[in-house]
Amino acid sequence: MGFRVHHLNCGTLCPRSSRWVNGTGGLLEAGRLVCHCLIVETNDGLALVDTGLGTADVEGERGRLPPPFRFIANPVLKLGETASSQLRRLGFRKEDVRHVVITHLDLDHAGGLSDFPAAAVHLHEVEYIAATQLATRHEKARYRPAQWAHGPKWKPHARGGDRWMGFDSVRPLAGTTDDVLLVPLFGHSRGHSGVAVKTAGGWLLHAGDAYFAHDEIHRARPSCPPALARFQSLVAFDDTARRNNQERLRELAARSDSGVTILCSHDPSEFDEVATSSRERERRASRPPPAL
Repeated sequence: MGFRVHHLNCGTLCPRSSRWVNGTGGLLEAGRLVCHCLIVETNDGLALVDTGLGTADVEGERGRLPPPFRFIANPVLKLGETASSQLRRLGFRKEDVRHVVITHLDLDHAGGLSDFPAAAVHLHEVEYIAATQLATRHEKARYRPAQWAHGPKWKPHARGGDRWMGFDSVRPLAGTTDDVLLVPLFGHSRGHSGVAVKTAGGWLLHAGDAYFAHDEIHRARPSCPPALARFQSLVAFDDTARRNNQERLRELAARSDSGVTILCSHDPSEFDEVATSSRERERRASRPPPAL
């Protein structure tokens, strides 16, 4: 059957210059990016894929969102966009989230961890080591330990595993009958990974920050707005690995027989399309059958 998936935007970002960030609009017009997260209804409770910004981030708790991020990303900071608030609107409780699966621990992906202290937090062990040991100046600058000062129930996934759709060392999330997979996509951060979910319509691959704009992997001639292209190169832990994984994602996206839908964390057009389609499917499923 496959798992049911809900698409959430858990943090709207409005960087300056829509033209440079979104490829359209004015130079001085605010852009729009999203923090695309997933709620997966598994056979072992709910799994949240990334958390976006959390309650403490929105409320301005000390040590969470540094001034450079606030200035450059210009986050909207609405409590109603946090994953915990959106779960309630969907009819779930925070306690229903048994698992959080993190693509990587950058502040706009891990801010909501403290909203789900009882959940097991799954991530690649390379990312866990990078964020908790802070071995390089680059990593000291990118991670915000205040976001996990509550002491999450870490479940680092070890190196090694199976091959899936051309990617190596893929590991399943325990308790999900191998229908939720952690897919290493190193480069953006040291242990950055994608998350694949088996749904009724095929596989969904949340590629995190492996790319930022839809046209980077879904066009024969890839393109990316200049501000996003520059940002990706600047913040990458290993830019060569990042580019290699983008190429593998392009190859997968071009395969008509794969049955895999690929999406990323921040492209608003991707989010709007899949969220609208998901809501329409839910409306159709909830309609009463026609009278005989």
